[in-house]
This record gives sequence, C-alpha cells and structure tokens, in this order.
Amino acid sequence: MNVLHVIPSVAPVRGGPSQAVLEMVKALRSQGINAEIATTNDNGPGLLEVPLRQTIEYQGVPVCFFPRYSPNLPAIREFAFSKALTDWLWTHISDYDLVHVHAIFSYPSTAAMAIARLRNIPYLVRPLGQLCTWSLQQSALKKQVYLQLVERANLNHCRALHFTTAQEQQEAAHLGLTTSGFVLPHGLDLPEPYPDARSRLRQKLGVAPDEPIVLFLSRLHAKKGLDYLLPALGKLRAHQFTFILAGNGTPDYEAEVDQLIEQHGLRDRTYRSGFIAGEEKNVIMQGADIFALTSHSENFGIAVLEAIAAGLRVVTTPHVPLAAMIQHHQLGEVVELEVTAIAQALENALEMIQDREKNQERINLGRQIVTISYTWEQIAAQLAEIYHGMALKL
Repeated sequence: MNVLHVIPSVAPVRGGPSQAVLEMVKALRSQGINAEIATTNDNGPGLLEVPLRQTIEYQGVPVCFFPRYSPNLPAIREFAFSKALTDWLWTHISDYDLVHVHAIFSYPSTAAMAIARLRNIPYLVRPLGQLCTWSLQQSALKKQVYLQLVERANLNHCRALHFTTAQEQQEAAHLGLTTSGFVLPHGLDLPEPYPDARSRLRQKLGVAPDEPIVLFLSRLHAKKGLDYLLPALGKLRAHQFTFILAGNGTPDYEAEVDQLIEQHGLRDRTYRSGFIAGEEKNVIMQGADIFALTSHSENFGIAVLEAIAAGLRVVTTPHVPLAAMIQHHQLGEVVELEVTAIAQALENALEMIQDREKNQERINLGRQIVTISYTWEQIAAQLAEIYHGMALKL
C-alpha cells in the first residue's frame, strides 16, 4: 500500500506534531506500508537547507521538500504557500492509494485535500488540535471564514478524522462535521537510559548535587501558558530550585519570555537551553525532577509523555489531554490555569520529590504505561489496520 503524508512543515521549530509525522512514517514503513512525506522547506521565519523537488532520506524516512513562498509578511509566510507542491500533487497524487493529511488552515494541507477530492483519492486528516476551542478562538474571524468557505467541505469529504485524544475529538464535535473520526495517540520510542543524568545535568548547570530542577520543554508559544508558569515560579523564590526553559519560538515571543523571567526575579536561577534534541535532551529530561507544562490547549502533549517515561513528576493543566491519566496514576499535579494554584502545585511537587522510594515507583510506573500503550510500533500497527480497512471500502 502506498500512502502519502502531507504536512506544512517537518522542521523542529514547529514542535511535536511535525516530529510525530516523521516517527509515524518510520514506524509505518516497518509495518510494510510504503509511506512517504511531501512537505515544504518551512523552518519558521527561515527555510530548511534541504534539496528540493526530489525525494531524499530525512531523519530516516523518504521526504520530498518543496519551496515555500517566503515574503516579508509573516501571516502570508506562515500560510506556507508552495506552487511547486501544488503542481507535484496534481501530477503524482494518483500514484498513492491513500493520503494522510496533517494540519488544517495551511496551504499544503488544504491543497492536498482539495486535489485528493478532485482526483478521487481517499484521504484522512489529523487536525493537530486546530479544531479545539482555544485554537479556533485565535484569529477567530479569519478561521471561521476559512472553515466555512474552504475547510468544512474538505473535512466533510475525508474518510476519517484522526484525533490523538478523546478530548480533541470531543472539542471538535460541536462543529457539526459529518465525517466520522477515530482516536489514535502519538507514539514514543523509549530513549536510552542515562544512569548518570542527574549528576551530569547538575555539573553542567554548576549547581549542588541535590539541587531540585524544574523543566519546561516545548515550543515557546503563547498557548503554552508561560505567562502563568513564570509568575508561579516567581512566588517560590524562597525555595531552592533551578528552572530550565528548553525550546525556541519567534524572536518577539522569546523577548516577552525574557521580560517575564526578569520581572519575576528568575534570572539568576533560569537556564535557557534553546531547542534541544538527542543526548542533550535525554540528559536534561532524565536529570530533572519536575516537568511543568501549563498550556491553554494541547491536542496531545508529546513532551508530557516523554516526561512520564523519564519518571519526572508532572505539573500540568486540564487542557493537556494526558491530564486524566496523570491524575489516575498519581504521576503529578493537575491544576487550573491560575498563578496561585500552579505555584501551590509546584510547591507540592518540590516536597514530593524528596521521597526517593516514591520517586522510583513513579519512574517504574511511567515507563510501564508508555511501554504498554504508547510505543510507535503499537500505534503504527493500529494505523496500518485502519489504512487497510479504508482500502477495502473502495
């Protein structure tokens, strides 16, 4: 079976959903699905330095990149228009049995859905949380017009909507779309354990061997709730801890974050790592104690799952779909998006991490949960079954 995945960008700056499609395709290929990706060379404000208009191996999977139109106007640049991608889709989409579209409200996704409809190629759509309430409230008028004039027809003609959580599916239900949907989460490849991660991280930061470390690791974006998390951390300055802020965003938003760090007296205890990956990411994740993600909205929250697998105590909000699982297994604190409540949850977490026996139980439980329910091998096997089921209906 030949399956084409279309997504506006696979650049790391675009966060977890873009990385997930790479891992998804890699896992699908191991299941015997001939899966490939078509995307643009988008890299946020800039462009990826990759060969264009040809299929290359990128992070272990076949990807064909096309040039993104890059004017100085950010709103147009973010739309990721690509005439070359359009022309290629129009010519080659019939070479595939199925198209899996990732994201909406973006030109590559919209074009792929429209061309698949015209060419009578079945397609399914992973909305990436863009049908959730908070997302639809951002640039609300523009999205409502786009949804009514363009995207609703595309979504209603797809074979299925691929949601990564039941919460995402429930939030999309009020839109009255006629297409059925299914829930299949992101997967995770358990990283190599680093037994000396705690000591390595504290040596890197130049802090005491027993220094508590609070970690935020995600794309720097307004929806991540740093305007609540940083003031909450500021209320805990009487406690001993170091805060790691890992991730990057637009220059304007990073400047806002720097101002918040300064405003709440966190400059001397905050380490800005920027974007991290590979061994550096694993050491930081496994060497920290508490993971904090106080988002306004998430369609999944892959970084939370990574933190659970690493055994960190999680502080998050009900707007992160993994919150129910965190509460059920007592893996952390789930609190409303309010500064005082977040500060209290962080204070509780700082006290809880002192119990080494409980910490080890949480580490073991977290890895067990991920191994049982969230490996890419399991997710890809289920997705392959869905693909074959759709093919049988043709």
